[in-house]
Amino acid sequence: MSPIKRVTLFKIPNVAHQDAILEQYKTVKQTGLKDGKPYILSVSAGKTIAKEDPRSKGFNLFAITVFATLEDMNFYDTECSAHKALKAVAAGKIEDIMTVYTESVTDD
Repeated sequence: MSPIKRVTLFKIPNVAHQDAILEQYKTVKQTGLKDGKPYILSVSAGKTIAKEDPRSKGFNLFAITVFATLEDMNFYDTECSAHKALKAVAAGKIEDIMTVYTESVTDD
């Protein structure tokens, strides 16, 4: 079974708000605990580069979070204190958001 990759795209107009959310993402892997143990396999987040590319549709920040199982991702969504802290920082700052998650068929 391949890991679950969750990709989230954000439209956040204010650069200071982008920076605050990215600062929070820097701690999610270390502070996200399930049954007292780290469970998030990896987190990658940053600002998009091609701001003028029409394919970006205005999304200017991304996060890729990887979990061992769908159950772990669902825990992240509903119970993880690190994710709740991230959502608290992001509250009221996001113009739009899109999240998809997948089990890749091409990973090595």
